[in-house]
Amino acid sequence: MAETFGDYLRRLREQKGLSIQQLAAHAGISGAQISRIENGIRGIPKPATLRKISEAVGIGYEELMEHAGYLNETSGAKDPMDMPAWATSKDKRDFRKMLEDDGELMFDGIPLSQEDRQRIKDVLTGLFWEAKQMNKRTPQDK
Repeated sequence: MAETFGDYLRRLREQKGLSIQQLAAHAGISGAQISRIENGIRGIPKPATLRKISEAVGIGYEELMEHAGYLNETSGAKDPMDMPAWATSKDKRDFRKMLEDDGELMFDGIPLSQEDRQRIKDVLTGLFWEAKQMNKRTPQDK
């Protein structure tokens, strides 16, 4: 059976010798949220939460992103066209339009490398589908 992200986080936290409350304090998130992630009650955390956890446990952000499923461990990126089953044709069109914008990406006036551009696309892919799915939920799902 494959290890869930919650199991991975618990194992990582215990290897670092941290309690749930200690990890929560270091990451600036609630202990209840850590507990819900570890117990599978809450799904995969958002990238911003993963960044806080990575800094708190001293592990690379990309490694957490891989374990969370935002990045493919073998290639470093999910196939951008690997769309969720619930995505409508309009969702797919919106997504393709977002990815096809080939404007030069820069940081501090310096063009980003192809590798950095791909990392940004990977994170945007995860966020895009998460936002689309959240917008499709009915009020009773929240």
